[in-house]
Amino acid sequence: MNIDYSKLLDREAIITDLDLIKDFIKGKRILVTGGAGSIGSEIVRQLVNFSASTVTVFDNAEASMFHLEQEISRSNPNSHIKYVIGDVRDKYRLEEVFDSFKPNIVFHAAAYKHVPMMEANPVEAIKTNVLGTMNVSNISYMNEVDKFIMVSTDKAVNPTNVMGATKRIAELYTQFLETKSSTKFIVTRFGNVLGSEGSVIPTFINQIKRGGPVSVTHKEVIRYFMTIPEACQLVLQASVLGNGGEVFLFDMGEPVSINDLAKNLIKHFKSKAKIEYIGLRPGEKLYEELLCDSENMVTTEDINIMKLNHEEYDFKTLIPKIEKLSKIRSNDFYKIIVLMTSIVPEFKRESND
Repeated sequence: MNIDYSKLLDREAIITDLDLIKDFIKGKRILVTGGAGSIGSEIVRQLVNFSASTVTVFDNAEASMFHLEQEISRSNPNSHIKYVIGDVRDKYRLEEVFDSFKPNIVFHAAAYKHVPMMEANPVEAIKTNVLGTMNVSNISYMNEVDKFIMVSTDKAVNPTNVMGATKRIAELYTQFLETKSSTKFIVTRFGNVLGSEGSVIPTFINQIKRGGPVSVTHKEVIRYFMTIPEACQLVLQASVLGNGGEVFLFDMGEPVSINDLAKNLIKHFKSKAKIEYIGLRPGEKLYEELLCDSENMVTTEDINIMKLNHEEYDFKTLIPKIEKLSKIRSNDFYKIIVLMTSIVPEFKRESND
């Protein structure tokens, strides 16, 4: 039994200005990092319809890349897409890609996003989410790319976990580059996307199909949600609106109770599965936040996208601190937390042990 994820949200679907996006994308050479992932692949699907000169899909997940290539070759056989295996940690591979395809616009969606996994493997989160972002953004800067759009997360707001803290550091680094670059660096920040790989709804559905139990961490957990197509349309719209230095936040409506979501899915599948409350996982919040303590929102010409005003950051200290973070070679959790907190003072890890 298939499920329409959009019907799980108690609001109208978000509509963007597709003509404006098409005018912006037409004729451009575009690179999408993490292009075989949940968000990256949907950005690629949408770009196919906007007459880009070329779209380069860059990812280290060969199986996902293969499936995306097969899908698009069937649906859009004349699309100008290049599929490149590589890792954002490998700056030499990235340099080859930039030299070969010379992108005008970069959508940076490559990241580790699974909160408990990154709590257990913090050095890997640093290598990909921080150092990988630095590699892609530095090479974009050196190649004078027109626009660099980073896909971030609401977990970067007052982070309580390693994943969120690494994404916040990555945001700060792109804002640092904006101060010295002709490239326009733009950050897009949104909450959970329905149906993404490893996310709550596919997990619930699999548990329901097995007869339960359905694992909910806490009765009071709430999250902001969007559909994947909505999120990606808004990323593309923000790429049009951005003039450099912005952090854009998407209007995701009212937060959704995870407990209610589990009940509705059980009802949808006409299942007798029970809900099991397992306790908050390490680094997990009860309630997600949309703004850091130092931020406030202002409207843009798109009612679905807000721009965040934020206090100036002391970028003189940012680079030396990131360099220290980059030299950590073991999962010395205490040392990592101390260094991250020196960069992101609002980082207050929730152990939930």
